[in-house]
Amino acid sequence: MAAAEHSPARDAVARAALDLVEPGMTVGLGSGRAVWALVALIGERDPGAVRAAVASERTGALARETGIEVVALDGQAELDLAIDGADEIDPALGLLKGGGGALLREKIVISAARRFVAIAEERKRVERLGRDFRLPVEVVPFGWQTTRERVLGLVEDALLRERDGEPYLTDEGNLILDCRTHADGDLDELAAELKGTVGVVEHGLFLHEADAVLLGADDGTVTELTRD
Repeated sequence: MAAAEHSPARDAVARAALDLVEPGMTVGLGSGRAVWALVALIGERDPGAVRAAVASERTGALARETGIEVVALDGQAELDLAIDGADEIDPALGLLKGGGGALLREKIVISAARRFVAIAEERKRVERLGRDFRLPVEVVPFGWQTTRERVLGLVEDALLRERDGEPYLTDEGNLILDCRTHADGDLDELAAELKGTVGVVEHGLFLHEADAVLLGADDGTVTELTRD
């Protein structure tokens, strides 16, 4: 599997995240380029020293290639730490995620961990989530057009995600609606309303999950933000 192109900011934050991964840990690994860079670093250091639950098929494949043991979330595995990326990060450490389509599995992995640290490039910081990036909403395929109409009662618009001219399917076989949120709406209320919408499986608002965020800059420095 081809490696992602290098970015100084991404490489720096992946190295910082590596310092959090201690021998003997069982970690949760999300998806995205920063996480994949971290997987490669774990493989270079000592892949047999940790086990991992993974949030996407691609992350799982990369982990196995590097020699990391991939474990199932079977009710027995206890995750010491979850590490995942983000598409946007607000000043309160709220995250918008799901650009890679793994938001449901990512939220399940994060929820199973004692601590969650998000890793991203500095440019992902925004004053308000949804400013530059559409909010992914995962929906079941059956009756998705009707579900979309319900979702449109909560957001400005909702576009069906496609790949190569066909509807994009998540690893769970669901569809994604990429939604433009209202500029002045309450995001906590939106998260709850979307979660309660029939046909919606999950959404990409991770408002209170992150315990800390590591941000990599182009000069190779890393800033750590922690929740108050």
